[in-house]
Amino acid sequence: MKKIIFTDKAPAPIGPYSQAVLVGNILYTSGQIPLHPVTGELVNSDIEAETTQVMENMKAVLEAAGMNFENVVKSTIFITNMDDFARINTIYGSYFKTETAPARETVQVAKLPKNVNVEISMTAVL
Repeated sequence: MKKIIFTDKAPAPIGPYSQAVLVGNILYTSGQIPLHPVTGELVNSDIEAETTQVMENMKAVLEAAGMNFENVVKSTIFITNMDDFARINTIYGSYFKTETAPARETVQVAKLPKNVNVEISMTAVL
């Protein structure tokens, strides 16, 4: 049976999807973009600010499911410019312990929702 996860500490879905779905002990998150959960404004002054907001949004979703970044087993990072990878990776990496970091892929895409530069989704296990 699936349980829908929702928190007002992350941006509300803007379409027919959930912030996350818990099935048994596995959490599947939707991609997070750098929307501020209170103002609804994009945080896009630079790639570091965008990535930080994405990770804070993801942190809120994980916490709503009773988890944290230690529970994450897989991440997918979508970016519009691979030249930003090192700066994104620095911020992303600060949320994980190197020795227990999840599996991950990073993919450059042509365009992301609201013309943001980074979107991240995760799978976590209790």
